[in-house]
Amino acid sequence: MDAVFAVLPVYFFILLGFSAKKIFTNQLDEKTLVLISLYFFQPILIFWGLTKTPINYELIASPFAYLSIVLICLVFLLLINKKIFKERSDQSVYLASSLVGNTGNLGIPLGIAIFGIESVAYTSIINIANILFIYIFSVYFFAREQFLLKEAIYSILKIPAIWFALFALFVNYQGITINKHIYTALEMGAYTSMVIQLLIFGMYLFNVKIKTIPWHISIQISVVKHIFLPLVGLVFVLYFTNLNSYVASILIMELMVPLAVNNVNLAALYNCKPFNVAASVLVSTALFAILLYFNIEVIKYFIK
Repeated sequence: MDAVFAVLPVYFFILLGFSAKKIFTNQLDEKTLVLISLYFFQPILIFWGLTKTPINYELIASPFAYLSIVLICLVFLLLINKKIFKERSDQSVYLASSLVGNTGNLGIPLGIAIFGIESVAYTSIINIANILFIYIFSVYFFAREQFLLKEAIYSILKIPAIWFALFALFVNYQGITINKHIYTALEMGAYTSMVIQLLIFGMYLFNVKIKTIPWHISIQISVVKHIFLPLVGLVFVLYFTNLNSYVASILIMELMVPLAVNNVNLAALYNCKPFNVAASVLVSTALFAILLYFNIEVIKYFIK
C-alpha cells in the first residue's frame, strides 16, 4: 500500500495538467510544452539518469530485454490483427499503439516513486528502447501508404534524447567526474522534465470525451497493453534472463505503464484516426490507475 501512496504525486501533476487545460483551454498549447520537454528537458533528464549509476550488465541488458518482449508480442499481433479488425486503418492503429507504453512521461516519475531515485538510469535507457520501437515500427504502421524508410531513420536521428543517452553512456564508461554545481543544474532540469511531462499528459487527456470513445478498439488495445504484454514480459524475465530482482521489477513496471501520448502525435501526423488513439490512451490510463495496486503486488510476488 505504501507504493500506491508513493505514486500519488504522479497523479497530482497529471490532474494539475488536466485542470490547467480546462481552465485555460485556448491560452495553453500543449505542443509548446512538448517541444520544450522533447528538445531541452528530456535530454537533461536522460543524461542525469544515465550518469547516476555505473555501467553494469543490467543497464545494458534491460533495454534489449524490453525490445525482445515487445517484438515477440508484435509478431503475435501480426498474426491475429486481421481477425479482430476488418478496416486496415483500425489494424494500423492496433499494431502501432498497443505495445507503446508511456515509459517517459509516466514511467520515469513512477519508477522514482516506487523504486527510488536509483531507478532513473534503468527507466531512462528503457525509454530509449521504447523510442526506437516507436520511430521504426509505429511510424511504419501509422503511415503504411506514405511510408519512406529513409524518413523514419532521419526522424530517429533528430531525436536529441538518443544522442544525449549515447554521450551519457560514454561519460559513464570513461568514469568522467561531473562538477557538483553542474550536477545540481542537471538534477534541477531532470525534476523539471518529470513535472512538465506529467502536465502534458494531463492536458492531452482533457481533449478526450468519454461519450464518443470507440470502445471496441480501445478495449482491444488495453487488453494487449495491460494483460498480454506484461504477462509475456513476466514469463520472459523469469525464464530467459538473469536480471537481478530490482531491475527485473523496473522492467515489468515499464511494460505495465499505459499507452504513450506520443501515439496521438504520430496518428495525427499521418492522419490515422488520431481521435481513436487518444481515446485508447484515456481508457488505458484509467485502467492503469485501477490496476496499479494489483500490478505492484504481482511484481512483488513474482520478482523476488
